[in-house]
Amino acid sequence: MYVAVKGGERAILNSYRMLDGYRRGDPAVPALTLAQIREQMPLAVARVMAEGSLYDPHLAALALKQAAGDAIEAVFLLRAYRTTLPRFGYTQPLDTARMGLQRRISATFKDIPGGQVLGPTYDYTQRLLDFSLEDDAPPPPLPPAQEPVAARMPRVTDLLRRESLVEDEAVPPGDPAPFDLTRQPLSFPASRAARLQNLARADEGYLLSMGYSTQRGYGNTHPFAAEIRYGTVEVEMYVEELGFTVTVGEIEVTECQMVSQFAGDPQEGPRFTRGYGLVFGYGERKAMSMALVDRALRAAELGEAADSPANDQEFVLYHSDNVEASGFVQHLKLPHYVDFQANLELVRRMRAELAARAGAGRAAGAATQDDDTAAARAAASTLDEAIAS
Repeated sequence: MYVAVKGGERAILNSYRMLDGYRRGDPAVPALTLAQIREQMPLAVARVMAEGSLYDPHLAALALKQAAGDAIEAVFLLRAYRTTLPRFGYTQPLDTARMGLQRRISATFKDIPGGQVLGPTYDYTQRLLDFSLEDDAPPPPLPPAQEPVAARMPRVTDLLRRESLVEDEAVPPGDPAPFDLTRQPLSFPASRAARLQNLARADEGYLLSMGYSTQRGYGNTHPFAAEIRYGTVEVEMYVEELGFTVTVGEIEVTECQMVSQFAGDPQEGPRFTRGYGLVFGYGERKAMSMALVDRALRAAELGEAADSPANDQEFVLYHSDNVEASGFVQHLKLPHYVDFQANLELVRRMRAELAARAGAGRAAGAATQDDDTAAARAAASTLDEAIAS
């Protein structure tokens, strides 16, 4: 967001104080703690971390509290703080096959190696208000696990790859360094690495609408959710001084792999292509939307028609960032006195010119009417004289 003018200092300071009071609410009600936000609003925390592109549940909870629950404002705060942090290096690619799973489902196969793991989900709830939550009673204890989840779970897409039914996503020759959206400006045509980075921190609602559009005919795919995973993965970094990788921590992520039918080419024949989504925390809807849009953005490179909004790289990527979008929309609240007065004067002058032309037209019309009346009277007088004679 940019500021066009500076307002009165006292008014701004008073606005700060009013905002603090609005955010705090009734002082008689106990204040929310960061631990409460972090532990009891995990989905909101996950969204702020994903779109703020900074994995830190504590800071995300702080941003949500400071923003009074406004997710986009919290994303803005977290991303601004992120720019002040030093960078020590790049981590190794995450191995999601070794994810400590809390949820793992597939909509393409009923029976999959390792089984379906439903985990925590709203999918099977009735969406009825639970008034028992008013009492703030602790939830019932979980039953003991029937079977332990395997430490390494094969991907569902591997089943298709064994039969060469899905495209193989091999590492590019030379294993080039990935594009870094935080250090390099976005340019078009954008590589898939750049697109995925952009989508990973894009606004969830925007991606949801774009993904929805592809399912309603504004795209060329019929997607299937091959697999959705949620759990913890180890983050590893290669330390040059040591000569090997070390684990620096664990993070929660959600991964989605969509597959779509594709005609292929005469050499390889029909096969399935992929759309991919990976986000911080438990963000299933965001990961699915990301996978749908990722596949839609690949239409041109796969030789498909790319005439829908979700196929347009510039349209999708340029408008996906909620910090930039929010700033540009909200800057309209700032003073635009000079611009508006210029437009106002222009409209007034144009209306005056229009009224003047209309007045001149009416005067000319009246003069013409008077001339016609005089001519008619002269003709009538001549006619009367002719009759009398």
